[in-house]
Amino acid sequence: MTIGDSKAARANILGRIRKAQGRGASRPSQAEQEAVQTYLRAHPRGPLPSLPANLVERFRATAESMQSSTEEVGSESDVPGAVARYLEHLGLPLHGCVWPALAHMHWRTAGLELDPRAAIPEDRVGVTGAFAALAETGTLMLVSGPQTPASVSLLPETHIAFVPASRVLPYMEDAWDRARRAYGQLPRSVNFISGPSRTGDIEQKMVLGVHGPYRVHIIIVQGS
Repeated sequence: MTIGDSKAARANILGRIRKAQGRGASRPSQAEQEAVQTYLRAHPRGPLPSLPANLVERFRATAESMQSSTEEVGSESDVPGAVARYLEHLGLPLHGCVWPALAHMHWRTAGLELDPRAAIPEDRVGVTGAFAALAETGTLMLVSGPQTPASVSLLPETHIAFVPASRVLPYMEDAWDRARRAYGQLPRSVNFISGPSRTGDIEQKMVLGVHGPYRVHIIIVQGS
């Protein structure tokens, strides 16, 4: 089947559906198309579950249920030390890569050698920030760009991310709303990370780290 045949078949199917609904013509009218666009621009929300008032507490609980580890620090200046302590506790390398956007932080003072660049296969540790964190699901939202390359969170076996407590949002809908306000139009790539990479395809046994990091540590910064 050619692309043209596929489009014709789809149009035929949709035309029959419209006819069965009593909607007349085989194609949507201009008024119908405008009504759809108006609806989409409003970004309507469906039913949302209730969440506790303490969003950070909820986020930590749900993130840890997805096999992430979490901790809280008082300010952004505390992050390099927290990263170093985490790596030392697990006997992991104190070197790797970090988002270029975070190159200004005092990594070397904390004994870390983090190169501000995209990840390469040799990197075992990647450190990033996060655009937002979702309390409902324990998920991090990361937005890619020249200063925030996606590979830093996807390629190394250990991903450490920090996020301000003020960016712990209730729902994914809130994160999309904030992204629209921040960027005007959505960036090329948005990644949602809910714990380490995992799959149950192999003998129905859960295996971590198959498609990305098998260790995710999240630092929540209270003073921001």
